[in-house]
Amino acid sequence: MSPTTIIGIVSLYFLVLIIISYLTGKEDSNSAFFRANKSAPWYLVAFGMIGASLSGVTFISVPGAVETNQFGYLQVVFGYFFGYLVIAYILLPLYYRMNLTSIYTYLEERFGRVSYKTGASAFLISRTIGAAFRLFLVAQVLQLLVFDSFGIPFPITVIITIALIWLYTHKGGIKTIIFTDTLQTLFMLISVIVTVIFLASSLGLNGLSEMVNYVKSDAMSKVFFFDDTNDPQYFWKSFLSGIFITITMTGLDQDMMQKNLTCKNLKDAQKNMISFSVVLIFVNILFLALGLLLTQYALQNGIEAKKDSLFPTIAMLPEIGQVTSAFFILGLIAAAYSSADSALTSLTTSYCIDIIGINERPDVEQKNIRKKVHIGFSIVLVIVIIIFDLLFKDVSVIWELFKAAGYTYGPLLGLFAFGLFTRTQIKDKWVWVIAILSPIIAYLINSYSAELFNGYKIGFEILIINGILMFLGLQLLRLRKS
Repeated sequence: MSPTTIIGIVSLYFLVLIIISYLTGKEDSNSAFFRANKSAPWYLVAFGMIGASLSGVTFISVPGAVETNQFGYLQVVFGYFFGYLVIAYILLPLYYRMNLTSIYTYLEERFGRVSYKTGASAFLISRTIGAAFRLFLVAQVLQLLVFDSFGIPFPITVIITIALIWLYTHKGGIKTIIFTDTLQTLFMLISVIVTVIFLASSLGLNGLSEMVNYVKSDAMSKVFFFDDTNDPQYFWKSFLSGIFITITMTGLDQDMMQKNLTCKNLKDAQKNMISFSVVLIFVNILFLALGLLLTQYALQNGIEAKKDSLFPTIAMLPEIGQVTSAFFILGLIAAAYSSADSALTSLTTSYCIDIIGINERPDVEQKNIRKKVHIGFSIVLVIVIIIFDLLFKDVSVIWELFKAAGYTYGPLLGLFAFGLFTRTQIKDKWVWVIAILSPIIAYLINSYSAELFNGYKIGFEILIINGILMFLGLQLLRLRKS
């Protein structure tokens, strides 16, 4: 497929998003931008959250990692399900009872203003890094498939990518995203299904049952790893990490919770969360099966692409066909932008409400402030993605994303856990110090884990360790006050 054709597909796709933005962004108010006037249908939110949760990282990295990690990622996904139950029946009732726009407002009522600002700042750092990782991967693919042939440098690719997101979210915000995410999730799933059908046919597999048996019989479809506790994929490491990754990266994340808080009431939000968590398991199985078929296709046809380059390389081969390639492009763009657009909106929301207190400003100023902040975070994302391009080469982005989350979301996990499971107060003004120290100590423990723990290597459970360190640090502040 020629770069010109790809540009045409992407342009047509964004034209549809801009039309949706126009229709949903007529009410250019802060209430619509931040909360969609609390009128979003729960089933649309649930379906759209599939795309937002998976993102371009899952679309590219999960299939690409099957050759080295087999189906071990599914252990993490099973943990996700139980994490979503915690969100549905512990966190969502709290957020709806307090009628929150920003979930970090809870920390101010529970501990004080410094804890509130610390929690919001931790989110801003975490989500900026997470969104930048996701967009970095997609910008790399677009650079390879399109912009290199025109001699356009990577920074320009990044600017174009972010500018398109700003274009269709700057008015409607979360209200627009509820509808665009639904469309983007649909495109992403169709793309994966079309590619799976093509690969199965190319490998001589006739029918669904034959494909399922082929996947099950392959050594790469191994799911559970119980043998070696030092293995980063050891079951209990992966499963427990999946629970806490979900609690923090969804339940304590303004980006994901902002969508849930647009539902009419708590019952609808819980229906959204439970239905979404069940469907997500099957969608991830589909992605892993895709990864296995891609790997086998590459082996049989002498294709040397690995990790994050595997899916894009095969999808754009001439023998794949124009239709499959076109759906790959649509799926990639849909997967990337369904998470990135909401990230930009939630960063704007959190900064406006939590950091600068936009609700305390005169009404006439609020909309202008929001728009300036929205542009500001667009620029920040461009800068961070360009920095990532200098630091990360030939890596599986999904694993780097989870590593970063283990350090940035740990303080949030500790703060909310202490607030929910204790009844005591703390010396609020020192919370920010503990929030800085806990990731540093967690990093040192991770770096020397083999020496400290008789060869044991820490994996994604660094998030749990970081949260425990934050919790214990807050306990010290409590004792100090006593």
